[in-house]
Amino acid sequence: MAPPPPLAALRPAPFPLPRLLPCPASAAARRGAVAFSLQTNVRLLKPNRRSRRSRYPYYDHDEDEDDDEAEFEFEEGEEEEEDGYETDDDLSGLEYPGVLYSNNPRAPIKKPGREKPALKQNWEGRQPKTRDRCDTSKKVDALHAKSKASRSTGLVDIDNEVELKNESISRSLFQKLQEEYDFDDKWLPLIDYLCTFGLKESHFTNMYERHMACFQISQASAEERLEFLLSVGVKSKDMKRMLVRQPQILEYTLSNLKSHVAFLVGIGVPSARIGQIISAAPSFFSYSVEQSLKPTIRYLIEEVGIEESDVGKVVQLSPQILVQRIDSAWKSRFLFLSKELGAPKDNIVKMVTKHPQLLHYSIEDGILPRINFLRSIGMRDTDVLKVLTSLTQVLSLSLEENLKPKYLYLVNDLKNDVQSLTKYPMYLSLSLDQRIRPRHRFLVSLKKAPKGPFPLSSFVPTDERFCKRWAGTSLEKYHTFRQSMLLKGFSEKTGRKTLTSRR
Repeated sequence: MAPPPPLAALRPAPFPLPRLLPCPASAAARRGAVAFSLQTNVRLLKPNRRSRRSRYPYYDHDEDEDDDEAEFEFEEGEEEEEDGYETDDDLSGLEYPGVLYSNNPRAPIKKPGREKPALKQNWEGRQPKTRDRCDTSKKVDALHAKSKASRSTGLVDIDNEVELKNESISRSLFQKLQEEYDFDDKWLPLIDYLCTFGLKESHFTNMYERHMACFQISQASAEERLEFLLSVGVKSKDMKRMLVRQPQILEYTLSNLKSHVAFLVGIGVPSARIGQIISAAPSFFSYSVEQSLKPTIRYLIEEVGIEESDVGKVVQLSPQILVQRIDSAWKSRFLFLSKELGAPKDNIVKMVTKHPQLLHYSIEDGILPRINFLRSIGMRDTDVLKVLTSLTQVLSLSLEENLKPKYLYLVNDLKNDVQSLTKYPMYLSLSLDQRIRPRHRFLVSLKKAPKGPFPLSSFVPTDERFCKRWAGTSLEKYHTFRQSMLLKGFSEKTGRKTLTSRR
């Protein structure tokens, strides 16, 4: 296989950039062609909203940082939700490109024991998309009739031909699916294989109602494609969520999957990060590399001003930037920050490079309230700009649960003024319970806390360096103190008594 093209190859020939606005559907229909837009419509997210799939706060963490600066990297499980986005599909990558599908993650799921809902008109005034591009409804009816007819003979024939890997689970599950839905007997081997990733009845019904055609793929083809995704770094535990969110993955040809992975490599994404990007934004496979993904990269470089060497990092921090419309998001936020804070373009480009999620945050509900908070505690606009340029992640932190408590602890307990934040803005990104309060109180207990304002630089190094440089004690002693303090705080919040060991 030829090596992926260098990033310079992504630059356009001497022709203008494609228009970033989607073609009108009616015009596309008149031409009888599929219309591709550069990006989909983005739903502006509130920065203090956490994904329901996230296990940890995105930036309020207690991992080890270097002495000079903290490294904020893309973490598994942190992603923007993609419900509400439209999709512009690279239909050439589908095994059955004639079937147009719905990409709404909140499509209704039929639960066992509940009556099957009647078909409803969707927002385009059409029937659910699994039928959109069939020649007639008779084909769908014939498919269902064939499935029902095959079930009249039971699973006797297929029992003798198919060797199942998870027979005890998949066969009983498949019978339940047949009772509620028109699952064809031929789908059993595929269902059996997908059970190895932990899919259950509710997952299969979700996939069926959103994109029935995915079950028409052979088990061998599905295994070939999913094994490829596993080989490039997608974790097996993430495959279930990906299949439920984007069942069309089963239909993308192997060449389509490889071309998209080669695209990520070509823009500088390390191989170790490719699996995480795919898991965070599986819909990225439905976008044309030439007509959508490469123009997006060109826009980031030529219009936004991001350095070519930083593009791979930007995609790692926010994979959704590949599947969302960024032209209007960039322009609106650039104009707002320029007017509100007098921010030069270079500063705003630095913000986007460090924290590309800025392009997704709501101005009214996310960015402006945090700017006003920093103003309310005594910062001038020049100080606010300095903090946001250095630590753009401040815009993702909750006002009530994060920024305000940290500020109160800064002035009341640490005896610092607000100007110290302009020198150590990282203080706002560290965990109050896991790092700031334990280190402060540990030094106080040792009577080693400096007089006057408590030095914020003591919160920056790792635990080991903190104990060696500031506390002069063992790491084990500090961890024991912190654990005791955390248990005490937990008991105070919950009203439960902590267990103490008896000697």
